[in-house]
Amino acid sequence: QVRLVESGGGLVQAGGSLRLSCAASGRSFTGLTMGWFRQAPGKEREFVAGINWSGGSTSYTDSVKGRFTVSRDNAKATVYLQMNSLRPEDTAIYYCAASLRASFSSSEGNYRYWGQGTQVTVSS
Repeated sequence: QVRLVESGGGLVQAGGSLRLSCAASGRSFTGLTMGWFRQAPGKEREFVAGINWSGGSTSYTDSVKGRFTVSRDNAKATVYLQMNSLRPEDTAIYYCAASLRASFSSSEGNYRYWGQGTQVTVSS
């Protein structure tokens, strides 16, 4: 079993930045591929970013490329999402997810463990 706890959400003005953190516990963190997803009101949950076990490979959805950066610190069992140049359309609940697969995926079904989510609100 893996427990994921997100933090770092909040209210920010457009153009601002936030850094989300997700602390994992329960099993070896290096055995996990990590992903960030988000769900805006009235919309489906969508993939935002993913990172493999070493941090050497990452993936982003097109709308956040160049603005968001995913990283991980295996010694701290934590994955981060640095969000810059935030836009009102980035407003959503952001979820951290963990997969036992070796490669990351944008599909929710490939992630076994989920955090409770953290709210990000970007005002215009």
